[in-house]
Amino acid sequence: MNHLRSTTKIALSLFIICLCCQFGCRPQQPVFLSEKGRWQNHLITKATKIEIPNVDVQSLPEVCYTTEPFTLDDPDPEAMWDLTLEETIQITMKNSKVIRTLTGVGFSQGGVSGVPGTLLQGSNRSTVYDPALMESDPNYGIEAALAAFDAQLTAGLSWNGSNYSGDGRDFNIGISKYGATGTRYFLNHTHGFDSSSYGNPWSSGLRGGFSHPLLQGGGVEFNRIAGPSGMVGRYGGVSIARINTDMSLNDFEMATRNLVADVERAYWNLYYAYHRLHSVRSGRDAAYETWRQTKAHFDASSAKGRAYMLRQAEQNYFEFRQQTELAQNNLFRAESALRYSMGLTASDRRLIRPTDDPITAPVSLDWNNIMCEALFRSPELRKSKWSVKQRELELIASKNFLLPRLDLEGGYNIAGGGDNLIRNKQSAYTSLANGENTGWSMGMSLSAPFGWRQELAGVRNAQLSLAKARALLREQEYELTHQLADSKREITLTYQQMQTTLAKYRSATEEVNAVKAAFEAETTTLDQVLQAQRRQSEAETGYYSSVIDYNLAIMTLHYRKGSLLEYNNVCLTEGEWPGKAYFDAKRRARERDAGHYFNYGLTLPRVVSRGTYIQHQHGYDSMNYETLPSENNNYVIPPDPNDSLRVIETESTTVIPTPVLPRSGGNSPVSFSTPETATPTLTPTRSLRYVQ
Repeated sequence: MNHLRSTTKIALSLFIICLCCQFGCRPQQPVFLSEKGRWQNHLITKATKIEIPNVDVQSLPEVCYTTEPFTLDDPDPEAMWDLTLEETIQITMKNSKVIRTLTGVGFSQGGVSGVPGTLLQGSNRSTVYDPALMESDPNYGIEAALAAFDAQLTAGLSWNGSNYSGDGRDFNIGISKYGATGTRYFLNHTHGFDSSSYGNPWSSGLRGGFSHPLLQGGGVEFNRIAGPSGMVGRYGGVSIARINTDMSLNDFEMATRNLVADVERAYWNLYYAYHRLHSVRSGRDAAYETWRQTKAHFDASSAKGRAYMLRQAEQNYFEFRQQTELAQNNLFRAESALRYSMGLTASDRRLIRPTDDPITAPVSLDWNNIMCEALFRSPELRKSKWSVKQRELELIASKNFLLPRLDLEGGYNIAGGGDNLIRNKQSAYTSLANGENTGWSMGMSLSAPFGWRQELAGVRNAQLSLAKARALLREQEYELTHQLADSKREITLTYQQMQTTLAKYRSATEEVNAVKAAFEAETTTLDQVLQAQRRQSEAETGYYSSVIDYNLAIMTLHYRKGSLLEYNNVCLTEGEWPGKAYFDAKRRARERDAGHYFNYGLTLPRVVSRGTYIQHQHGYDSMNYETLPSENNNYVIPPDPNDSLRVIETESTTVIPTPVLPRSGGNSPVSFSTPETATPTLTPTRSLRYVQ
């Protein structure tokens, strides 16, 4: 019988070897007892087709309830929606879980070009979830870094048997934890059974101990930077994770600032689109009236040789009509761009109409204060400073790896044995509880490489990374000074251009009146009248374009020096936590309050942050800002009695045309008043300037 079994095993082994030799180590198709051949049809007809993923994401109401947009064929809105700039920004902040951008949209004096398309192109856009995602990242977040110091539970159970040594069973369970200084604490418990051991086959043991790094890997500062499992060039401690979160907050702040800048830019361009439409429509009406008078004079006259004058008037009218159509379509596009920035539906049969008037008073800012504020408040510079701090911490951690690994180790153990596990006084656990067999150990272990090649390379790499980060920060500050200088020049230039175009507009208006009177007296030609009307329309458009350029120049200055959010009363804050988070935070605060401070000596962590960044530097709440007395309420400045800057008023007289916009609901945006009511008027204003 035994011989038959041996022969069967040998035959089975030879069969398996033959199969392995037949198939080899190449990929092989599986072998089935029967195939129906339907897999080929599946691959050809189904597996290569484009399919729709099975997801259920509810669309926004702004998508589902979009109405037909305004066009030249359908220009009349059901209602006008008057909005101030502050209300526009408030709506934008409420509708901006995903930070939109007007990249691809161009604003110019000629009109609006392009449409937003970065989101559909798959660009990685900022969202309100990004800071929380960074902090909760399971690999690089703060909680991931703190998890390295969590207690770890390990357990194991095994059975073994042998025909010469008998059967055995082993069970072990233990817990270990890293401390803030890198010390590892552990407590293990074991018990086992060995049938070959006569007398006391059962054994149990309890061992606790520690391993404390004296050189490499020791200290609170190193473990906060690199973590207890840090390696050369890989630093994932709490300090680095916290810096990553702060840099993510910086990115979110910059994205929000860019959104506010886009909203303000779109708002003022919509304001300009209204006035440009008013200007060309007034020119069109004037050109039509000139053509009508010329045609009446031509019909009553027998001098048919002057027919060219009628054609000139007719061409002038059609030119203004073409500009009117382009201006009205440009208004619709500008309004659509503002709606996109605000997160509104593309069309709801209401037409947004700006109600705030732009700044026309001169603004003078002290250069030294601008420089100091920009170097402190610029979010780009703040992010670079966090990068420098991160490189400094990494350099500290890299130098720690140049030390040899010297650990102080110690432990204490209790052992017990018996003829059973727990049943009587001769059990293993009873012996363990009596503490009859104890022992302790104390020692040191040393390990160090020869040459320190990787460690020295890590230090050199950290030094170069720090030098690069510092050089980049200096160059960014240098670049920022050039941008601020350009902004200050731009503010001065646009203000002077605004004054010049205003005077040009006044002169063109007076020219039109004078040329009309001369033409009626038959002392000038029709061509002079048409050219004067064209120059008046261009001068009015140029004036409002310069006004918008002046306001955008002021916005750009605040953008570059980091005060744009405060300038528009926007403050970033963290949302509410879950109720459990408040409970845990209160418990941790009570623990810290009841504890005693322990000085770690040389391992005390260094300062990483200078404290919370104050978003509103003037220290006033955004809702308590006061408006300086002004005829037009043009400029809003938060007063601060402790600030070295003061605002004084200087009386001046500036000639500005009174804006004429339709204010009654339901009117068409092109239903402006007649040119006679839109003539320039003298309006006294107060100019504001900063002085020391």
